[in-house]
Amino acid sequence: TVNFKDALGHLNLNVAFEAPAKGVTALFGPSGCGKTTILRCVAGLHRVPSGQCVIGDDIWQSETYFKPAYQRPIGYVFQESSLFPHLSVKNNLLFGSRDAQKQQSRHFAEVVELLGVDSLLDQSPAKLSGGERQRVAIGRALLADPKILLMDEPLSALDRLTKEEIMPYIERLYVTLNMPILYVSHDLNEVDQLADHLVLIEAGGVVANGPLSQLQSDPYLMLASATNAAVSLKAEVTGYDR
Repeated sequence: TVNFKDALGHLNLNVAFEAPAKGVTALFGPSGCGKTTILRCVAGLHRVPSGQCVIGDDIWQSETYFKPAYQRPIGYVFQESSLFPHLSVKNNLLFGSRDAQKQQSRHFAEVVELLGVDSLLDQSPAKLSGGERQRVAIGRALLADPKILLMDEPLSALDRLTKEEIMPYIERLYVTLNMPILYVSHDLNEVDQLADHLVLIEAGGVVANGPLSQLQSDPYLMLASATNAAVSLKAEVTGYDR
């Protein structure tokens, strides 16, 4: 449950919605509409004077209470991987983990296998491709034992071919893990492929909120036609047909 109100320069944030505590909920809308700001509010990185944030039964913010970011069990994946260049892939994965023995744990092995980075553990981030770096960044977020994974346009800095490479790994996250994902994007093709719930954002407010399939069938939103156009263009340019 999310409810945030604040005046932020040119943006008047006034957003309230509920989303399932499972699967992928996409925050979708044009650049500058407030998607990243909402994600930062959920993370506790930005505090609005009037706000509510409840994850399951855990109150993170109310009129009288604010849980700071370092106490919130979140995994945050940014647009850029932001790996530490002086650390190996293994040590980047383990950074911030509460368990110093995590590399010996079953959870570490599962995350490494899930993201296909087992052969990269001893390498330097400088030797990785863009997609490999982002997979390591996702693994680092997962190893923080979060209750929710926040992903802020994790594919926006990647080229088209690299996006195609990493997309199956992101799809595996919500299939394999029993963890809700809040996914920010302005790419409707990404949303169509990954999300099962959609919050449509415009100018700091919620235009629509519900299951993706339901909103796609709403003629007033015209999401289905936009998605089909994006897929058709992709097939025409690349020869790819989903």
